[in-house]
Amino acid sequence: MAATATSRRRTIGFTLVELLIALAVMAMLAMLSWQGLDTMSRTQTATRERADQVLALQAGLNQWGADLEAVLQVPQLPAIDWDGRCLRIIRRSTDPGTTGLWVVAWTRREVDGVPQWLRWQSPALSARGELADAWQRAANWAQNPSTEDRKREVAVTPLADWRIFYYRSDAWTNPLSSGAATIGTPAAAAADANLPDGVRLVLTLPSGLAITGTLTRDWIRPTQGGGKS
Repeated sequence: MAATATSRRRTIGFTLVELLIALAVMAMLAMLSWQGLDTMSRTQTATRERADQVLALQAGLNQWGADLEAVLQVPQLPAIDWDGRCLRIIRRSTDPGTTGLWVVAWTRREVDGVPQWLRWQSPALSARGELADAWQRAANWAQNPSTEDRKREVAVTPLADWRIFYYRSDAWTNPLSSGAATIGTPAAAAADANLPDGVRLVLTLPSGLAITGTLTRDWIRPTQGGGKS
């Protein structure tokens, strides 16, 4: 009788070995669950980063097109100029309540060790002297920006390389082949009168981004392309 009671007591509950095994299994399941959650979190973060990269590139290309669509010819000032490093444009301002002009510039320059596609924009300007100063300031910004000019730049996307072509006389050509124009010179007046019929942008996007490889964007003057770009 006593032996039977002792046997019953031993069958109630778990032994120490069984508890250790159960704890080990629970720990393993918890570890696997944590790894699964961590993988999901990393995947969501990577997806979000790639989506942000695509949106930033799309916004940059849309801004590029908007700058060209708003280009404005001013007597004795070049409306657009490419010097091999920087593309400068004089365009209409979209600031509410103003009728001034902007000088905008695009370039590729290292920022914190990473080559970036950058855009710079002047304040709204109206005087010819102000436009001339901003035009030169944009060129300086592309090579050696001041602290103040850095505040006016926006980084669009990392960029391995880029090229610009003009469409003239039914062909895409290197803008530098016709010589650079300087404000106040006959060449500037010629550049003003010979605004290219189109501008081709060729971007080389580095690996590791959501979109990589070569991307080409053509803009055609509305008077040349029937309003299409």
